[in-house]
Amino acid sequence: MYPQRMDKDVFPTPAESGSANLLEDSASSYLRSARHQPVRWHPWGEAAFARAQAEDKPILLDIGAVWCHWCHVMDRESYENPRIAAIINECYVAVKVDRDERPDVDARYQAAVSAITGQGGWPLTVFLTPDGRPYFGGTYIPPDDRYGRPGFGRVLTTLAQVWRERRDEALETAASSMAAIEHNESFSGRGGELSLALVDKIAGSILAQFDSRNGGFGSQPKFPHPGALDLLLEVGSNRGNERAVEAFDATLERMARGGVYDQLAGGFHRYSVDERWRVPHFEKMLYDNTELLRNYLHGFQSLGSEDFRRTAKEIVGWLDTTMTDRERGGFYASQDADINLDDDGDYFTWTLAEARVALHTAEFSEDDAEIALLFWGIGELGDMHHDPARNVLHLDRTLEELAGESRRSVDELRVLVDLARCALLAARAQRSAPFIDRTLYTGWNAMAVTAFLEAARILKIASAREFALLTLDRLLREAWDGGDSLCHVIAYGDKQSEAALPPEKVPGTLDDYAFTVHACIDGWFSSGEMRYYHAAVKLADAMIARFRDRTAGAFFDAAQVVGASPLGALAARRKPLQDSPTPAGNPTAASALLRVEALSGRKEFREIAEETLTSFAGIVEHFGLYAGSYGLALERLLLDPIQVVVVGSGSEAERLETMAAGRFVVNKTVMRIDPERLVPESLPEALAETLLHLPKPEGAAAWAIVCRGRTCMPPITDAEALLEAMENPV
Repeated sequence: MYPQRMDKDVFPTPAESGSANLLEDSASSYLRSARHQPVRWHPWGEAAFARAQAEDKPILLDIGAVWCHWCHVMDRESYENPRIAAIINECYVAVKVDRDERPDVDARYQAAVSAITGQGGWPLTVFLTPDGRPYFGGTYIPPDDRYGRPGFGRVLTTLAQVWRERRDEALETAASSMAAIEHNESFSGRGGELSLALVDKIAGSILAQFDSRNGGFGSQPKFPHPGALDLLLEVGSNRGNERAVEAFDATLERMARGGVYDQLAGGFHRYSVDERWRVPHFEKMLYDNTELLRNYLHGFQSLGSEDFRRTAKEIVGWLDTTMTDRERGGFYASQDADINLDDDGDYFTWTLAEARVALHTAEFSEDDAEIALLFWGIGELGDMHHDPARNVLHLDRTLEELAGESRRSVDELRVLVDLARCALLAARAQRSAPFIDRTLYTGWNAMAVTAFLEAARILKIASAREFALLTLDRLLREAWDGGDSLCHVIAYGDKQSEAALPPEKVPGTLDDYAFTVHACIDGWFSSGEMRYYHAAVKLADAMIARFRDRTAGAFFDAAQVVGASPLGALAARRKPLQDSPTPAGNPTAASALLRVEALSGRKEFREIAEETLTSFAGIVEHFGLYAGSYGLALERLLLDPIQVVVVGSGSEAERLETMAAGRFVVNKTVMRIDPERLVPESLPEALAETLLHLPKPEGAAAWAIVCRGRTCMPPITDAEALLEAMENPV
């Protein structure tokens, strides 16, 4: 969201243009950024559809996001253009949707536009019948005719004419589009066998796309695929697939060295436009960084890479300083790419002159400055098309290679680079920073809680644990009613006008419930507080009640509201299987149920999880890169859960916990508990049945108990013996 775009003197206000823009009191940052536009925007809701049907007008639907560069371009070029706004206001009922706020709406219309044009993305521009069925669509459309393609004004006029004069054609296309939405991710894939061989097929499909030269998968543009990466590590390190480990290792190493990673402040941009991870789209998303944080943590666990540990710590540092409500808890949704439409990542990039001034100001010698410039690849000719002098910082050389070139020691260079990073960060802090959407989304915050609790354990960061639990408490307090109702938004970041009504609560999606169940389980493992475990069980029950297809199996992405007719394409039911961009709802829900079953002993949770995975078993191997979370869920189903409980405190307990946390295994969980809490009321049912019958070792300050499935081994006091018990169970 660009601040200067809020200037209402540039174009007529709604009152001046005779419009009735209804976004003034919206809570969404994206919708509020359009409240000054002369288009008579409606938020998604019954009023817009009722008006369209009463006036027999088609609906113009714009779906975008506050972090989306081309959404802002289309806003400025078209929706802030009085001539184009007049066409829209005369011929259409205009509806604007924030894709982060309403992922259920976005997913359905993305499927429709993809079926019509073969393309998708944001901004999504869709032309709907008055009842919300899509009959044409696209993404960004320029305002005027260009390159032999019609401009937005002509498209608007033509498609309004289609509705008036060739309605049968529009209705026929709309019917086909709705069928495409129903088909997309509403799979019938029974018939396949649930086996580790199926997991290996998925991993093999992923490896077939591995780019051994640059890391990652396929060619440009390149997106991170955290679920696929964790699956490769799981299969590679636990079943001896060396190529899978190589793909995981190389991809994480190349991403962290590329421009897709913020080399100064930490954190990953959304994706790379080139195959070398050099030039990114500069927006930063919470969900990308939480899942990539987990990748680097798992890589450090299993491969012992110091570079992975450092990258993980830097991601935590960036999230801590930039993307969190430190006082109340909560993780912000996104950081924009740009300051305005005239730059392209200028906040994050450097000319050679700018970098030299920053280093000179910090009193670097000329030789030291040149080494720093060489380290980050800063030169006269940069990487950006809009300004070839601007450099995206990236690492072409390791410190060891630079040491050989500069005749300095690695330790000396490490100090020099750290000081140079501080100097460039200080200079960058003087620039206007891109807008941060401070909305707290439930599912994304739950993902962040899980990631921070992992970071706390693996990296020994106590503050990460404290903040994760503070966030989880806020989520459960503000987004959950304590029963079966969970909201999609914990809190909105933008302050509304004093006259604004409280925002209407957006119902939670399957993702929100599933990720929150995971976060609650992780909260219990981290703290031992039973309220988190009880919340996990209640939310798992609610997820089943609200989203499960009891007839055909698996879960729908959105609950059907009893007594209400769904608006537009929400009438189409979806069962999400593909990871895009976050882990898919069905395998995430199945994993959550398996974790709750391992603690509660409630067999129905496992049965529903197995039924869910079976629903897709016949077709999932064809989804490759986008089936990583399914493969991980299937591993969790087929392999016995491993629970390591470390009892005690002090250095011995610390050693045991560190050993227990070593090596990533998807079905392994670790917790530490005080001896006084080894009582029935402080343990989940299934754990209590086994743990409480084990003898306590005499004279030991700390001990570990390894449970595999429903069987627990005798207490272990030696760290090496603990490793042996986890690796080679009796």
